[in-house]
Amino acid sequence: MTVETDESGWEVDPDDEWGVAVITTVGRQLKLRREAAGMRAGDFGVAVGYGEDLVYKVEGGKRIPRQEYLDRADEVLSAGGLLSAAWEDVKKVRYPKRVRELGKLEAKAVEIALYECHIVPGLLQTRKHARAVIGAAQPPYSPDDVERMVAARLARQTVFEREPAPALSFVLEEGPLRRPIGGTMVWREQLERLLEVGRLHNVVLQVMRTGCDTHSGLDGRIELLKFPDGTAVGRSDGAFNNRPITEPKHLRILELRYGTIRAQALSPGESLAFIEQLLGET
Repeated sequence: MTVETDESGWEVDPDDEWGVAVITTVGRQLKLRREAAGMRAGDFGVAVGYGEDLVYKVEGGKRIPRQEYLDRADEVLSAGGLLSAAWEDVKKVRYPKRVRELGKLEAKAVEIALYECHIVPGLLQTRKHARAVIGAAQPPYSPDDVERMVAARLARQTVFEREPAPALSFVLEEGPLRRPIGGTMVWREQLERLLEVGRLHNVVLQVMRTGCDTHSGLDGRIELLKFPDGTAVGRSDGAFNNRPITEPKHLRILELRYGTIRAQALSPGESLAFIEQLLGET
């Protein structure tokens, strides 16, 4: 039997209070069930195919268990599916805290408006495109960390499946749409994904042509989220130090900038035609 050993990317972020609480609770349950079954940590490790040191780390709340670990533990300890079910909470801890918080806001928003200047927005990325973008970071992430971040990014895309559907608006720069990140086939799949999303009834997707010599988004990305109770939150790379803002006067500034950007970009119909043109050039 191959014994799985420790590897990077599955550590618990000590600043993630909710994550620490989840992993500590799951680890305690695993330890209690193992001890109730009269199994030593080493014997249990052999039974589930993991090293003894890793067993202690999981039970001590220092390590995020994989889904396979929980499934094997459930079987060995005859837990009747209770340990396997813990994966529903554990898998969320695998997503970075910042991404989870952003995902929660997007899941509640009735309107999402986003201008992105350097990349295709995460909400619109395909799995292969996201993997290529994240994998290009320097210093490089471990393969496990890359997959963790890709999964977190794609998990946010459930916003397209919500009912009632939120109103989504995207403005993308032409430059990133021409960059064949991941190779020609990955690039084509990404362009096809943009066309698919851009045709949804609740989505407005626009392209800012490079020929537009100046506009109010040159400072960086702008993001605006509005909620059912009338509140909103915004963020901008070039304003308010990229911190989340909720003050009405500051939100009006971002809304003005975003509105100006939309007015200068191609219309939705022209934008889809432009993306189809790019796709035909590949």
